[in-house]
Amino acid sequence: MPLPRSLLLSCISCVSWFLLSPSVSHAATPTDRPILPLWPTGAPGSEARKSEAEKIVGSNVSNIHQPTLTVYLPPKDQATGVAIVVAPGGGHARLAIDHEGYNVGQWCAEHGIAAFVLKYRLAKDDATPAGAAQPYTIERDALADAQRALRLVRSHAGEWNINPAAVGIIGFSAGGEVAALAAMRPADGKADAADLIDRQSARPDFQGLIYPGRSGQIIPEKGAPPVFLACGYGDRTDISEGLAEVYLRFKRAGVPAELHIFAGAGHGFGLRATNKSPSGAWPDRMREWLIDRKFIPAAK
Repeated sequence: MPLPRSLLLSCISCVSWFLLSPSVSHAATPTDRPILPLWPTGAPGSEARKSEAEKIVGSNVSNIHQPTLTVYLPPKDQATGVAIVVAPGGGHARLAIDHEGYNVGQWCAEHGIAAFVLKYRLAKDDATPAGAAQPYTIERDALADAQRALRLVRSHAGEWNINPAAVGIIGFSAGGEVAALAAMRPADGKADAADLIDRQSARPDFQGLIYPGRSGQIIPEKGAPPVFLACGYGDRTDISEGLAEVYLRFKRAGVPAELHIFAGAGHGFGLRATNKSPSGAWPDRMREWLIDRKFIPAAK
């Protein structure tokens, strides 16, 4: 699908930077997708390091100092209006960018959902030398990246055929922690902000938490965004049992919630073409949930 002219103009400098900089490896980056920096001049506090090369080992990415979104847009005639920011996991040390990122983005685009794979700053970055202080935290930097991503998506809603009231976030493992934080700490737009993107709301309209970490810290309040929850029966106890308790917390708070615990799955199943088990069909269950919650019209 041809990209809107305004999108091309707005991100041409950032795309050029990624394509031309000799310090950047493209081994884990799709070559046919636009990549947008969340802050073109560098993330707050990371400006001096924005040109550092990412560390790529297989499909894992770390040393992220220039947080970005990789854009997956469905064909215009198939767009449902729904958009999802996708936060891969990796223990806050790296991002499992393929099966918890790009594969999810591709599936969403093929099913009418605009998706934006988030590379966020890591609080336990494995590229940081042993003994050196980590420069980022989950609550400050990873959360700021998720909030900025939601705002950035909403700022382009008209160009990308997105309903600004149907912008959600989904996260896997450590990315689930980031997604949950974004939902628990909604940030309104600042009407007088000089940066037009900051005028947009950072509150997700729905959330997907796929085997999220730190489940004990997921404490929803009344009015929180509805949630889709999924994990494997064979996952570690704090997730496989903890997510059941998270579901009950949402129910007690009066927040619509749906929970799937897949009997034959463990941790990190993500989305892989080789996974033919029921856990591999969790995106279909999520799409059905989005229809049930009226984010996607039933006819779509």
